[in-house]
Amino acid sequence: MKCTNRILTALLAAVLLTLTGCGSEEILFPYDPDYEVSGFRVTAESGSLTADAFASDLCVVPKDGNLNVNNPNVDMSEATSAGLFDLNNHETIYAKNVYERLDPASLTKLMTAIVALKYGNPDDMITVSENVRIDESGAVVCGLKAGDQLTLNQALHVLLIHSANDAAVAIAEHIAGSVEQFANLMNEEAAAIGATGSHFVNPNGLTADNHYVTAYDMYLIFNEALRYEKVNEIIHMTSYETVYHDKNGAEKTFSYSTTNQYLTGNVKAPDNVTVIGGKTGTTNAAGNCLILLARDTAGNPYIGVIMRSSERGILYDEMTQMLGEIG
Repeated sequence: MKCTNRILTALLAAVLLTLTGCGSEEILFPYDPDYEVSGFRVTAESGSLTADAFASDLCVVPKDGNLNVNNPNVDMSEATSAGLFDLNNHETIYAKNVYERLDPASLTKLMTAIVALKYGNPDDMITVSENVRIDESGAVVCGLKAGDQLTLNQALHVLLIHSANDAAVAIAEHIAGSVEQFANLMNEEAAAIGATGSHFVNPNGLTADNHYVTAYDMYLIFNEALRYEKVNEIIHMTSYETVYHDKNGAEKTFSYSTTNQYLTGNVKAPDNVTVIGGKTGTTNAAGNCLILLARDTAGNPYIGVIMRSSERGILYDEMTQMLGEIG
């Protein structure tokens, strides 16, 4: 017992010696989404070191997922979930049910873009397989056929501007070899950025069991996607036209316009707000969804997200009201 006590005393002394050294030292703590606290303080007799909380540079929301929901200026009664996040000040301006798990529809494609850009290169050449065929009624496609060749850059533009579900499959197979393996990467990357309330089984957001996100996780995902210059380039484009090739080398053309009604000019943002771009999504299960990057007159960035709104017109009315809370 005495020998054990001596060893423990020696170890404690070594730890204290390390902690009382001069200067700033970094202490690395692995992130565990199940741990009750995200940051803590290590203190010694003559000094202390502080570990930054995991969410120190993120907007946070109360545990019930709601903040300022009784704001008379924002009528979100037709939407299940919504949030408005101030990226510079790391503040949540509005939140309604942001931790509720919902079908994300094509908002999924932002997670697809993250994985594609992390593990691929925009100049990669994709050869399309038979698996790109989408039979679901109403699903948006760009008409890819087996043997078609296009770059990852072209596929990403069609993915985010036209919301092409077949392009998502082509990207997934190019990056990971299969949709299933790509979905595994999506889940790994989502967990790495703290989006632990989400789970993906496909790269396009077509309705599937066990495929869901939360509005808060969509904020985290979009925030991460905006770290990529290519995403910032694509989301503010109003149209896109490019030439790719079929299996015989013949030219084929993509020509698409954005579905974002703020960018088309059909919907007007509040006077003090400029909508930069974002992603739309619609399925029967998901309702009408929209996530946006917006800036105020000083150029400060905000992310607004609404999920499962009843109608497209109401969705944009709700978003405009919420963007109006940007001071």
